[in-house]
Amino acid sequence: MDTARPFVLAFDTANEVIALGLGKLCPETATVEAVTCAEVEARRASNTQLVPRIDGLCAEAGVAREEIGCVCVGRGPGSFTGVRIALACAKGIASALEVGLVGVSSLDGVAWGAWAAGVRGTGAVVADAMRKEVYPVRFALTDDGARRLTADRVVKAEAAPTELVEGGPLDFVTGDGLRKYADLFAGAGPLLPEAQWTPTGAGLLRALQAAWRAGECDPLDAVRHDPGLLLPVYTRLSDAEENERVRLAQAADTLAGKRGSKHVTMNDTAIANARANGEGIAYKPLDARHVAAVAALEAQVMGSDAWNEALVADELGRADRLWWAAYAADPKMPLTADAPLVGYAGGWVVDGDVQILKVGVDPAWRRHGIARVLLARVADDARNLGARTCSLEVRAANIGAQALYEALGFTALGRRPRYYSDGEDAVIMTGPLPTMALPMVPNGDAVAGVARAVGAATSAAELCRGGLQAALGEGDLASERACDGAMSADAGGLKAAPARAGLGAPAAPVAGAVAPAAPAVARPLILAIESSCDETAAAVIDGEGVLRSDVVASQVDFHARFGGVVPEIASRKHIEAICGVCGEALDAAAVSLAAGGEGAGSPVAATSSALPAEGEQGARPPRLRWRDLDAVAVTYAPGLVGALVVGVAFAKGAAWGADIPFIVVNHLEGHLYANKIGLDDFAPPAVVSLVSGGNTMLVFMADWGDYRVLGATIDDAVGEAFDKVAKALGLGYPGGPVVSKFAAEGDPAAIPFPRAMLHSGDLRFSLSGLKTAVVTYINGERAAGRELNVPDICASFTAAVVDVQVAKARAALEETGAPTFCLGGGVAANPSLRAAYEQMCAEMDVRLVMPPLSACGDNAGMIAEVALDRYRAGKFASLDADALAHGDLEVPY
Repeated sequence: MDTARPFVLAFDTANEVIALGLGKLCPETATVEAVTCAEVEARRASNTQLVPRIDGLCAEAGVAREEIGCVCVGRGPGSFTGVRIALACAKGIASALEVGLVGVSSLDGVAWGAWAAGVRGTGAVVADAMRKEVYPVRFALTDDGARRLTADRVVKAEAAPTELVEGGPLDFVTGDGLRKYADLFAGAGPLLPEAQWTPTGAGLLRALQAAWRAGECDPLDAVRHDPGLLLPVYTRLSDAEENERVRLAQAADTLAGKRGSKHVTMNDTAIANARANGEGIAYKPLDARHVAAVAALEAQVMGSDAWNEALVADELGRADRLWWAAYAADPKMPLTADAPLVGYAGGWVVDGDVQILKVGVDPAWRRHGIARVLLARVADDARNLGARTCSLEVRAANIGAQALYEALGFTALGRRPRYYSDGEDAVIMTGPLPTMALPMVPNGDAVAGVARAVGAATSAAELCRGGLQAALGEGDLASERACDGAMSADAGGLKAAPARAGLGAPAAPVAGAVAPAAPAVARPLILAIESSCDETAAAVIDGEGVLRSDVVASQVDFHARFGGVVPEIASRKHIEAICGVCGEALDAAAVSLAAGGEGAGSPVAATSSALPAEGEQGARPPRLRWRDLDAVAVTYAPGLVGALVVGVAFAKGAAWGADIPFIVVNHLEGHLYANKIGLDDFAPPAVVSLVSGGNTMLVFMADWGDYRVLGATIDDAVGEAFDKVAKALGLGYPGGPVVSKFAAEGDPAAIPFPRAMLHSGDLRFSLSGLKTAVVTYINGERAAGRELNVPDICASFTAAVVDVQVAKARAALEETGAPTFCLGGGVAANPSLRAAYEQMCAEMDVRLVMPPLSACGDNAGMIAEVALDRYRAGKFASLDADALAHGDLEVPY
């Protein structure tokens, strides 16, 4: 044990109370001695109060942040937003302190709090799950401690009391669900005092101690408890995913839309929005249309154990079943209704375990990693339904499948004799659930002199392969390929590799590598985070304005099948990705800085842990640590609140843990600053056309930080219009790139779509009418039985958008006399728009500045650019700052 770090910090914000605890770790007895604890009513203000309360608690106890050797956090179940605030903040603190992050159940924190207050007997903790539902868990409180009797689950509030009593009489009932439903539960058993309805600091510390003594955790093992691997407790899929599963199970024609109707709505076509990866494979939940295809493939690969159509169809409508499918498709086009099925997998969630029922892959499509991805998709959904482990049964003779499962973290528990219909034995295997990793890539065009971090145990490339957070060698991949054709099971799972998720476990040695000489670094060194929508991004900038790294993890694949961004899914994916993205940004910046010159004063160095092991050559790459930074910055507004709050809470936690300033940035201002990327001499005054998925406006930049909105959309944004038109045409999401591709092949004058507000006499925009006109035209053509000319529709729609944008931009330049015109936002990458602006500026003799294509969409590089100026101006934010859905660009902050 590090004697300089004997303390553990614990907290929970799963409901309306912030629970805080500081404890002292005693490794000899696996004991956590409470030092000080507190509970504070948050009243929907957890994000503003949490870090200041943590700071105050440590100051009161005389514990310095450098003395904290572990962070413990309540991971739910509870309020989705509250749980994410606590978890994101805990990830930031633990990452910056370079200590382990241990998660305990928020409900266990309630139970142990009641135990500490002297409550004994068998009872229930009932937490509020919203939507007239609760999380009911039975506990037995004895003199020896609190013991959980049932797993986390969500139940309708009206049904929960009866279900709880059916398990036996209750000696007590507690939990914040009683605030709404006390009358319902009054007959189930005595209600504890309200002060015992929520987690307590003492309860969290007791729950940690119990887990430690049971061998379920080790608060002193920072590698085992890498912050990037901890996720919230969920008990349900997002609303969008639940509704999708219902639709897919109901009718055989849902993939292509309502075939009996020629009027096809955007929601009808959205269901076909899955796209294939580079190998020509698209993944999406299994739909009823393909039941026969599954049964046929079953017969081909499962032999006498194959299921028929009726058995497969019966599975799809069940709430505790999860089925995914793989289809062969053109990577450049959305999934079509007749795409051939090439693989499938199904799981059954029972008491916190997902039992893998089936995994089958067409023999002609082996060696593509299909089985691995399907298992990961099933396991990811299973986690959202409360599963914590996986189990399966595999044929004893299928050595290849067993090797794959072992490589993914499974262990064999035993055999079931003559389990299969032909008398063969089944090997029973169990394993942990994996995390579906987001593809992390450097934002290449936007970065000057950035080199990828080499030698990382789990690089971004490895994370991208197969979509799993597992770095497997070729031998393991070969094992998978050997068994990819047929695997019949009753339970299973995957194991996440712990190496670069967030803590920064030492990178793997690189043969022959030598740690470079430490260069001088232009201060300040700032890490910026962007999480306003569906991109998790991080970048590091130095004092000369050089972007040393710019990493983006895209969620597009998770949202594409819904035809647009699903806020709930976005928030969940940010929680999963943020540690890894920031770690990747720090690693890439370290390599860039180390290669940037020689001299003293660099924070980048090969640490003592980077020394090569016996028999190894060379040294590990240099590392950049949170403590080496001068500030942490984050987008705080505008955007999706559930997405923003993850970045803000994480950044505040990291800033507090590293004891460095915290900076907030307006996302829209970031898009203005994006024009500095790749063009250092860009400066106001200028007129900016800011066009993105959520914003369409013209802005006059009198100076940095001095902005005037000349006009904005009164309804849809340009990006929204592109997405909705693509959705109506069944072209997939995001709409901008695919519409542009077809537009390049069409006639922009073919269809006279309206130019809304072209002659309004002001600089406002309206896209709703144009979108409606396009959809009406599409449905009219279908009703008339005519085949759609997609290129002409896309080209004519794009021309209508561009004409209005250019006309308004010309008027803005004439009104302001600005010598420069520039762009910002994702739609700024549209080739037709860029070409039209080039022509306009040439005619007006105005300088045109356009950000690199990689800096048009959401990225952290532009946030870092703003943060650098705010750092120089001393514009630091308080740790009680919050995320905001709306942020006025004209108002200083």
